[in-house]
Amino acid sequence: MLYTPRTIALVCELFHPPMAPDPAPIQRVHNQLYRDGDPPYSSFAVTNGGAVLSNPVQSPGASSLAAFLPDRFQFREELSSLTYDDFATRVRSVSAQVSAARGLPIFTSQHVTLRTLVNPRTYRDSREYLKHGMFGFDDEMEAFGREPALLGIRLVFPAVEGRPESHAVRIESFSSDARSLFLEIVSSYGPIVTNNGLAEVEANILASYRFVTEQTMRFIGGFDTVGVEPDES
Repeated sequence: MLYTPRTIALVCELFHPPMAPDPAPIQRVHNQLYRDGDPPYSSFAVTNGGAVLSNPVQSPGASSLAAFLPDRFQFREELSSLTYDDFATRVRSVSAQVSAARGLPIFTSQHVTLRTLVNPRTYRDSREYLKHGMFGFDDEMEAFGREPALLGIRLVFPAVEGRPESHAVRIESFSSDARSLFLEIVSSYGPIVTNNGLAEVEANILASYRFVTEQTMRFIGGFDTVGVEPDES
């Protein structure tokens, strides 16, 4: 791997035909997970939108939850310690149990959002990497009369024959840490029938992660060749 990713957000939404919220089946699944040992979520709550399974978090802005809303299952891990592959397994397992408990035959689509940070190898500042390494800008920014606080690029890869999924990728400087590049992918996948085990749900999350850590980082590395000497501090 060209870079060491530091994943800060994992989100998966499984959309289904609208149905009235019913917390009872989710509570039964939650109870069964406890009986099985090592449950993925410690708390069960009922909100106006639907049932929510969650874990306590310590950091501001962090979350670890699964929300079962009228039109979707939503899984979120933000600033948590859960790895991407464990997240993919959790989404598949919990979704399979809840969809069975609710008698849900199909998910109409799956959306996966992953956010991660990487450090360019030859630039100490990600803005300099984007400005000079990727974009090849010289004095063009003078047209604005000041330097931007954030630079970035957005790439959209629509579904094509043989590849029915779509990906939207953002590559930006990161306001909280000048050294870091912020990478985000939002992937969309088609319908998934629930009675075949939902292995496809897990595979789609892993495919989105590979798109970031393989194709996107290979793209980034192609521009990360000429810059200032790395800071040894």
